[in-house]
Amino acid sequence: MILKHFSIGIIVRLVFVFFVLASISYLLQSTDSYLASIVLGIILVFQFIELYHHVNSVNYKLIRFLESVRYSDFSSSFTADNKMGKSFKALNLAFNEVTDAFKKTRAENEQSLLIVSTVLQNIKTGIIQFDTHGEIGLINSMSKKLLLTPQVRNMDDIKKTQPQVYEKLMNILPGDSDLVVINSSVKLSLNCTVVRMGTKDWKIVSIQNIHTELQQNELEAWQNLTKVLRHEIMNSVTPIATLVGSMTDILKEETQKETNGYVIPEEAHEDMILGLKTIENRSRGLVNFINAYRDYTNIPAPKFTELSAQQLIQYVSKLLKEELSRNNITLELNLPEAEIFLWADEEQIQLILINLIKNARESLNDTMNGLIKIKLFVTEQWNYISVEDNGPGIVPEALERIFIPFFTTKKDGSGIGLALSRQIMQLHKGQLNVDSKLGDYTRFIMQFPKK
Repeated sequence: MILKHFSIGIIVRLVFVFFVLASISYLLQSTDSYLASIVLGIILVFQFIELYHHVNSVNYKLIRFLESVRYSDFSSSFTADNKMGKSFKALNLAFNEVTDAFKKTRAENEQSLLIVSTVLQNIKTGIIQFDTHGEIGLINSMSKKLLLTPQVRNMDDIKKTQPQVYEKLMNILPGDSDLVVINSSVKLSLNCTVVRMGTKDWKIVSIQNIHTELQQNELEAWQNLTKVLRHEIMNSVTPIATLVGSMTDILKEETQKETNGYVIPEEAHEDMILGLKTIENRSRGLVNFINAYRDYTNIPAPKFTELSAQQLIQYVSKLLKEELSRNNITLELNLPEAEIFLWADEEQIQLILINLIKNARESLNDTMNGLIKIKLFVTEQWNYISVEDNGPGIVPEALERIFIPFFTTKKDGSGIGLALSRQIMQLHKGQLNVDSKLGDYTRFIMQFPKK
């Protein structure tokens, strides 16, 4: 419709120009009215100017409109009450409607991008986007936390702080997964995809700390193994212990009886009794040993209550203070003034603290001026309780296996205390980690999520 009106306007103006030209030609040929011819000539010039302006007005508006689309600048407004006619008014209205639609679409896209950006910055999975030259297009805050690199401008920053992670990120292929270990509490799973934007390929890698999941799977595997071992050993050893006991009683009764003219010598009798008694004791000891591990596979669900971390630590400290004093060990508490509350099972957490302090005491048997420090501190998402001693430390080989059930560095240890403690912390959605420097210190850290 607009083009039809525009064409009619052109035709009318051309007809008027032709009429003026014909009039000038007639006047010049048939009369000597030069004045009238000059006036018509001036009118003709204005008609040409008006025609040129009429055509260029549309071109100018089209150029402005296309430039707005090209540069995504929709701040321009087209006059809707143009005096050049209804066709221009309709054209202006059409342009304004289109730019308004673009504005609305861009606002919706910006809102969607803002939502996506907010989600990316708050999810528990790290997301990093980069190209083959190391330029980073996007990285969320969780990626920086997982990579232990607070300032990341390009991939070289990651290379400086985490070279092993940098190599994995640069070499991982689209569709592949990989695993990289940063420390004892950070084990990262990497998953890669590639997106082509314009002429450039971007790698998008998701980063997750699967340390907790690995611990949980390991825990379940040990629990299942323990159940099987306990079942099989109990089925085998219990009848042996019972049978040996019966044989010992029979032997005592039949000792003095003559068998085919032969009486068992007293010395041989005592040796047999002793041997059978040893077998019985060791069998029953093994049964009791296996029964002790039922606690590991049958920990009751925590009874969560809100409790003061300061009061919990002070209570356990009082329980063990006398024992530590007898061993010439100093107990030092570092507790903040502001009350810190834990959402936990009080009895189970007391059990862990007592176990950790007793372990620390035992490690200080050969240490002069033994010192155990208990520290309570917080971060934005976690509450921490650390138990540290100034003992000989733990060798790296043992440090990797210290939470494995049945593993112990003590002569008379059962190897169940730390495994049980870690399982309790996992039931609290927390963690129990260890840090040690040989010849210097050992530090166990209990990590509690904030309620």
